[in-house]
Amino acid sequence: MHSIDLKVDPQRGRRAFTLVEMLVVVIIMAILMTAGAIGLSGMTGKSVTSSVASAESLFDEARLLAVSQQTRARVLIAQSLTNNPNDNLRHILVASADLDPLTGVEKSPVSWTLSNRGVILPDQAYFSKAYSFKVQKTSIGTIPSETPTLTGAKSAYAGSYFYYEFNSEGICTTPGAGFVIGNGARRAVDASPVVTAAGKRDFGGFVVWRNGRTSVFRSPAQISNSISSLAPGSSF
Repeated sequence: MHSIDLKVDPQRGRRAFTLVEMLVVVIIMAILMTAGAIGLSGMTGKSVTSSVASAESLFDEARLLAVSQQTRARVLIAQSLTNNPNDNLRHILVASADLDPLTGVEKSPVSWTLSNRGVILPDQAYFSKAYSFKVQKTSIGTIPSETPTLTGAKSAYAGSYFYYEFNSEGICTTPGAGFVIGNGARRAVDASPVVTAAGKRDFGGFVVWRNGRTSVFRSPAQISNSISSLAPGSSF
């Protein structure tokens, strides 16, 4: 018997993609890119929602801290940090007033101890100075602020803060105060945030009642009717 060598031509069996197959691939890529763009556009709203939830947990922590330690406690929002301006309006902390270990009375001058490192809001989510407010007898005022003495805190925490305060009974000293977070951007690290076209309606927050409980705003219209008319570039 004679053996027969079979040689396979490497070019045989190969074929190019047809026009239809290439069009199918292009269509699939277009669908995936569109889905990704939609997902990214929705991330801003999710960052505000998650930020509001994180802030609510810090308010609960401050109220419980005030009651458990029988002292004042505050939720601090960075207003103007000396060494870390990038975290202005984004870093939220909880602190309690220091007590004299012998008398149990609040120290004078007042100093504050941070309970934890707090929360830094996601990129493009900022505390709103314009839409956060406190209710007064005849008008609506701004949230109070000061430069507190923070016991043992790192230099990165030095600066002024907006604050919401609870007394030793867990009662909010500014009942009816609003806490609002908006989506936006900053032209500089220490500048006020401004509304972008994509984040025009991305605002959320809650009201803090006398007993320290919170009620979330269901829509930006509950915060202020003017939010719907904000133009890109408007500060908040």
